[in-house]
Amino acid sequence: MDELKLIEQAQLGDKKALTELVKLYEQTVFNFSFKICRNKEKAEHTMQETFLSMVKNIKQFSGESKLSTWLYRVVSNHCLMLARSAGKYEFASFEDEDAVIDEKSIADWKVAPDKITENNELKDFLDKAIEKLPADYRIVFMLRDVEGLSTEETAKMVDLTIPAVKSRLHRARAFLRDELNERFKYE
Repeated sequence: MDELKLIEQAQLGDKKALTELVKLYEQTVFNFSFKICRNKEKAEHTMQETFLSMVKNIKQFSGESKLSTWLYRVVSNHCLMLARSAGKYEFASFEDEDAVIDEKSIADWKVAPDKITENNELKDFLDKAIEKLPADYRIVFMLRDVEGLSTEETAKMVDLTIPAVKSRLHRARAFLRDELNERFKYE
């Protein structure tokens, strides 16, 4: 059954259709939750809250956007609520060992070990710099620059105007650029 039919059936109360929608978007929602929340437990919690919201509110889904756009917005809202309730930002690295399978653990003889070390150091540094971004900037940065969504799609997902998305993205990039410049100015 295609997605539109599943949505229609779910809106009519079909539990099997809801289950199929959850299965269809489970990995996408978890991956995005993890990228924003930066912690496996928070990502799992956010994923559960997102699907709970979907089940409760599927009848309100108008179909004006893709279901994935709607779910990204719900994930963003739940991650922001978690960040605000925490009072501080406690995020794990991109490579939380329990949540992400490290594909680099398999030896790749095409890349020299010193380059791998340099790349890992840069990645760790970027990870720490991204952690410093406020949650609302981090979400826009992750949607645009990591997920590759358009400014318009990002604006819909986080319920902001296009100029507000551009402004937050500009500030996030400027902050990260300053962090990189500070890190590498003596090398």
